[in-house]
This record gives sequence, C-alpha cells and structure tokens, in this order.
Amino acid sequence: MASREPGSSVSPVPWAAVLLLTLGVERALALPEICTQCPGSVQNLSRIAVYCKKTSELMKGRCCMNEKGTILGLDLQNCSLKDPGPNFTQALTAVIIDLQANPLKDNLTNTFRGFTLLQTLILPQDATCPGGINAWESITSYVDNQICQGQKDLCNSTRIPEMCPENGSCAPDGPGLLKCVCPDGFQGYKCIRQGSFPMLMFFGILGSITLCISILLWGTQRQKAKAS
Repeated sequence: MASREPGSSVSPVPWAAVLLLTLGVERALALPEICTQCPGSVQNLSRIAVYCKKTSELMKGRCCMNEKGTILGLDLQNCSLKDPGPNFTQALTAVIIDLQANPLKDNLTNTFRGFTLLQTLILPQDATCPGGINAWESITSYVDNQICQGQKDLCNSTRIPEMCPENGSCAPDGPGLLKCVCPDGFQGYKCIRQGSFPMLMFFGILGSITLCISILLWGTQRQKAKAS
C-alpha cells in the first residue's frame, strides 16, 4: 500500500462529496413551514393520520405527504388559531384538512381560495363551511365539530358559467369560488383582446414617463436651490 508523503495535500473531492450529500439530506428532511406551525404530534385516531395510513403515505410533522413531498393532508386541530396563517397556501394540494378546536374567524371563504382538491374539511362546530351549503355535497354537524364533505364544482351549475365572457371559460377556485380563464391567444378583462400582453412596449412607455418626471423634478429642485 502506498504511503502518503509528508506535506502532501488531501484531495478536496471526497470532502466536497460529503458536504453535498449532507446538504441534500438536510433539504430532504426540511418540511414546509405549515407542517411545523403547530407543536405536538398528530393523534393516531386523527382523521388525517387514518387517511395517511390508509393511503400508505407518510406523516411528517402535522402533514400527510407522499414521497414527492406533496401535502395531501393537514392536521392543525387544537392549535389556538384565529386564522390558518400566511403559510396555509403551502397546503393547496391537500385533500383533507382538520382545523377543529380552534377559535377561527367566521368567514373562511377567501382563506380557501385555490384549494380546488380539498374534499374533506373539519371545522369547529361554530364555524361555517366556506362557500356554504352550495359549495359542498354534505355538511354534517357534531357536538364538537362539523365536517364539510365533497367540494362541488360550481362551473357545472347552469347559471354561473354565464358570468364568464364569450371567449372565457369557467374554472373552480376553491370552495364556493370560481374564476374566468382566457384561452390561449386572448387576454384582458373580457378576453376580447388577442395576442400576448405587450410587455416591452408597456415597460418602455413606463420607463420613459418615469424618466421625464424625474428630469422635471430635478430641474424644479435646481431652480428652487438657485432661487434660495
């Protein structure tokens, strides 16, 4: 076996590999903030834990996640929350969410904007399901909670899609919410303008106006300075 000569340097390649591997493990272990927002572990009889076990997914913190790190379930029950907080949108892919035993504010409709995959929502007994009875297949009240089950697609209604312009199409945007989407090639409020948004022209005009105003203000300040 060849011996290392005195004063010879150690190759940095193995150390770099170890460092990259360590960083990769740390990133893999990192959880979305919403999964660690509430302290404590999820109870084994929690609906989220049961769902996670049934679907062979993994419980990590307060989240049920698949191997790709996608949040499928979120358990924030009994966390003293008045609202789910700014990180709540990290759970847009959730199918089931439990928020019971929290002093939530009454109107939660905008809180769930974009949660189009949500099918089961568990709330405190005195809270209202976002979107009301028209947004869910069933709403069941119990002594300590209520369950909003089966989110409806309002675009399937006979009247609501008429709100969208002729060139637009209706798309769900969460419980009780929808949005109008312009097809490719159309844009604007009523989807009547064709072509993409002229970004170069817009910012060119905006920059020119800003420059002119800046020069005008600079000239005005110089005149005031000379006059004083």
